[in-house]
Amino acid sequence: MNNTDSSWVRTVRLAKPTLQDNTADSDRLISALKTDLQTDAVHIDLDLIKKLPDRLRKWEYNLRCILFKDRRRWLVTGVAGVNDARTFAGLAVDLGTTKVVLRLLDLSDGRTLGESGFDNPQLVVGPDILARIHFAETAGGLERLNELIITGLNQTVRDLCRSCRLEPQDIHAVTVAGNTAMTHLLMGIDPHWIIREPYIPVVNKPGVLKAADLGIRVNDGARVFIFPNVGSYFGGDLIAGIFFANLHRQSETAILVDVGTNAEVVVGNENWLIACAGAAGPALEGGMTKMGMVAGPGVVDRIAIDPDTHEFDLHTIDGEPPKGICGSGIIDLAAALFLSEMIDIRGKFVPAACGKHLKIMDGLAHLVVVPADKSATGSELTISQADLDSLIRSKAAMYTILETITTSVGISLKELTSFFIGGTFGAFIDPSAAIAIGMLPDLSLASYKPLGNSSLGGAALALTSVDFLEEIDGIRDRITYLELNVNQEFMNRFSAAKFLPHTNASLFPSVIVWGKNRSKES
Repeated sequence: MNNTDSSWVRTVRLAKPTLQDNTADSDRLISALKTDLQTDAVHIDLDLIKKLPDRLRKWEYNLRCILFKDRRRWLVTGVAGVNDARTFAGLAVDLGTTKVVLRLLDLSDGRTLGESGFDNPQLVVGPDILARIHFAETAGGLERLNELIITGLNQTVRDLCRSCRLEPQDIHAVTVAGNTAMTHLLMGIDPHWIIREPYIPVVNKPGVLKAADLGIRVNDGARVFIFPNVGSYFGGDLIAGIFFANLHRQSETAILVDVGTNAEVVVGNENWLIACAGAAGPALEGGMTKMGMVAGPGVVDRIAIDPDTHEFDLHTIDGEPPKGICGSGIIDLAAALFLSEMIDIRGKFVPAACGKHLKIMDGLAHLVVVPADKSATGSELTISQADLDSLIRSKAAMYTILETITTSVGISLKELTSFFIGGTFGAFIDPSAAIAIGMLPDLSLASYKPLGNSSLGGAALALTSVDFLEEIDGIRDRITYLELNVNQEFMNRFSAAKFLPHTNASLFPSVIVWGKNRSKES
């Protein structure tokens, strides 16, 4: 058997049966694969066994087998003739609460064939996990949520395959990374106890399932691997992020942060991993301000303020007229306001410095960022004092989470040489702005490494190696989870972090230097 194919796809040339060699068709194939794969465990589904006799004879016992390694057992998920030029594809899925993203790969070489995404159809039920879990408790609620996500997946898979000139039947392996509640709803499992003390999921390691059992319309024998979670608040999307960042193989201690509804953090290296999660997300996502929006065309993602004239210089995604601001823009704005002395160390507006930009609306101070005649909405885009107060709390929570998790393992933030940032937040954030307000530690800018969609990246990376399951199991089993709710030092640190950049300004030397230089210029 000369094999030049990848481990996912094996070419098998079988001796034809004779009166002297009357081994059964499936046994003949299994025996050859055991030898080639150097394993004692090869399984073929009954549905595929039924198709073997005609196919083996049609192909004169020369075929390609599509395989999936379920830890110690190899599964034959499909067969094709050696001259069949079809592509054997794998599908990676980032199962997000708000958006679901799919990437199609060629299993033979790991090449990306296409990518697509869609808004999670469960949004019609509720924008967050909590609302969906409560809906799942109503009559028919769980079934409805499951149907919505499966239908959305199947429609997008069909369209993505069509754009790549493939059929859903060409997909033989699927990897799914999502938070704990989302994967429960994908499997049709009641998430009731995830949000109730003591916060226990039904399953932490779903493992390898048949796509047909989930209702996912791909190849009949296709397997689905759902990334494991550590618990209710640390899901498979974070495991995928660790895998993608290669955090578990770092010789020096590094950190990974992913900001969504919560800020989820992992610190570790090749020897150990410790993780925690805390509420720091909404304001940083742009969800707490009146003009806050998810990143998209026309959304402000970068802001600078002239320190002398206090005029705003805005950048919008795709260069369209401004209609809102995303998390990175809010952080940029706060940093620019602080460095231009338009807000003080408490994050409060300084009226004399804000001048014409400041106005009182409904008894609350607002800063006009975009005047009505320059906005896409025809209305002023403003940030209120309440918005800033919310941002200060969020940034303080973020820094406190980072400080608490590193202190728990006896290291300081300044000792970190690599700081990975996942998600949309990581793709757009300017680390220097986040440092200026004391949200991220004052490290070398070179140490900050945006990962983009690390959940999708990890799910796709898994499809490039047939041995990925053991590595992901190893990551999951090495993680120690730190519960912040019972950490007595957390609130003390949180209070100290509610200043710009921090009560202990010496933690942010680059910001101090900027302030001194600014004073000299004045």
